[in-house]
Amino acid sequence: MPKHEFSVEMTCEGCSNAVTRVLNKLGGVQFEIDLPNKKVCIDSEHSVDTLLATLKKTGKDASYLGEK
Repeated sequence: MPKHEFSVEMTCEGCSNAVTRVLNKLGGVQFEIDLPNKKVCIDSEHSVDTLLATLKKTGKDASYLGEK
């Protein structure tokens, strides 16, 4: 599965919990959250657009950094 890296404007545990919640709802993803560096690395067959739209549901600014 391709690994995609995203930058998400997370400042606390609550932010990372919100990211965890929306990604678990989407399903079919494995992910790691790097809170200090504000990055989320996602293994998924979903399109980058789908993943980005899902991350934006948290209300945080999110952007695609590229494949890892």
